[in-house]
Amino acid sequence: MGSFGLASSKCFLRRILPGLPNMFCREYSLDVSAELLRTQGFVNGRWVSAASTFPVLDPATGKELVKVSDFGPREARDAVIAAHKAFDSWKCQTAKERSILLRKWFDLVTQHKEDLAKLITAECGKPMRESLGEIAYSASFLEWFSEEARRVYGDIVAPTAKDRKILLLKQPVGVASIITPWNFPSAMITRKVGAALAVGCTVVVKPAEDTPLSALALAELATQAGIPAGVFNVVPCSREKASAVGEVLCTDPLVAKISFTGSTATGKILLKHAAETVKRVSMELGGHAPFIIFDSADVDKAVAGVMASKFRNSGQTCVCSNRFLVQQGIHDLFLEKLGRAMDTELRLGHGSDPTTTQGPLINTRAAEKVEHQIADAVAQGAVVLKGGKRLEGSFMQPTLLSNVTTDMLCMHEETFGPLVPVIKFNKEEEALAIANASAVGLAGYVYTQDISQIWRVAEQLEVGMVGVNEALLSTPEASFGGVKQSGLGREGSKYGVDEYLEVKYMCFGGLAL
Repeated sequence: MGSFGLASSKCFLRRILPGLPNMFCREYSLDVSAELLRTQGFVNGRWVSAASTFPVLDPATGKELVKVSDFGPREARDAVIAAHKAFDSWKCQTAKERSILLRKWFDLVTQHKEDLAKLITAECGKPMRESLGEIAYSASFLEWFSEEARRVYGDIVAPTAKDRKILLLKQPVGVASIITPWNFPSAMITRKVGAALAVGCTVVVKPAEDTPLSALALAELATQAGIPAGVFNVVPCSREKASAVGEVLCTDPLVAKISFTGSTATGKILLKHAAETVKRVSMELGGHAPFIIFDSADVDKAVAGVMASKFRNSGQTCVCSNRFLVQQGIHDLFLEKLGRAMDTELRLGHGSDPTTTQGPLINTRAAEKVEHQIADAVAQGAVVLKGGKRLEGSFMQPTLLSNVTTDMLCMHEETFGPLVPVIKFNKEEEALAIANASAVGLAGYVYTQDISQIWRVAEQLEVGMVGVNEALLSTPEASFGGVKQSGLGREGSKYGVDEYLEVKYMCFGGLAL
């Protein structure tokens, strides 16, 4: 284990460290309210079983948590039809009525935050403190969009002729397919669904196959909040059926809008499906965030920023810093301080253990990807300063690499794991060239105390979001999205509702002069 602490996880830890005391070898159970532990799909206000099921696993132990109904194309089509029928009445509710229901949903999510967080930790693996943070973040979108529901304004435009008026109306697009990832199984739903429901759209949610339980729990609370049948539907499915279900949700002519968060490769496939019926699309795809630290930076604050940005959810966030560019004047000092922080602050273990800061990666495939990037870097001359090893199951040691070059795989491929590859640079122009040499551009981070440099670099970084001396960007008030192949559109903020609205021009003529 090197220098890293190891929190209790399960008896498999004894196989890593044979001398581990019995007190660290305990079982973890999914202890949540029965009303929130749902295993059926949710269509038209009813809990629906499928002909088969698929297992949901605890990524820390590999143990099966529950079996969930495995929906296929037929059930997905049923959900789309239900959403389409519900749209006729939901769009006619007043903005205030929709606002009140979203606020009730927010209140219920906040009320049940402990159980909802336990579900995230169980199926996603992130530490409980982070899961509680995600639930607060999830709820904040329901609150935000409950307020934005009443602030969707059209326009009256000055006409060129005296006998007419020009009105621009904003109307909901219709049924929206919501396809979400596993790394934020609650927040990625509310960020999309909150905006959609606020303006009068109805939705069909397909959660990631690894993490359906959070989506189903949200469906239960949506029902308790009074959101009508058919407005919010959830279609869980296995990895084997995901492609077929996704195709239905992206090609069905009753679907007007697709919102997807996930990999760039999958996003491109969904875009091709959407093109067949020219659907509205918004996508938040892969990132490869640069983290640039200049000589003028406060090194301690930069280290704290790296710790917060890189190791949250064990490096499994789309805005995680991936490429670390450190100017030569502080390079060695930065490595020394970061290594010390990793030693003292990071503890591997099961997310349910309160001392854990680093849970497992989502599955063994994710761990293998990080392991492969480390091996590639080392083969090309990188030096492992901390960690570097894969442990049992999907656990990876937090890893710090120096002597990294731009030719290495970790500099070209999004990591999604606890790997910190550090490149030394000399001039600002060099750092910008390296940072912008990517096909994606979601987030970027800059640490410097030079005000002029802040403006130069922030404006020249080819990303959709920039953190300046700040590593945690996400908030419902701000727009979230990227440029290049990191996606289309924006979520959150006042702009988030625009993704679910059409602008209709009405020319009101024949008026008496």
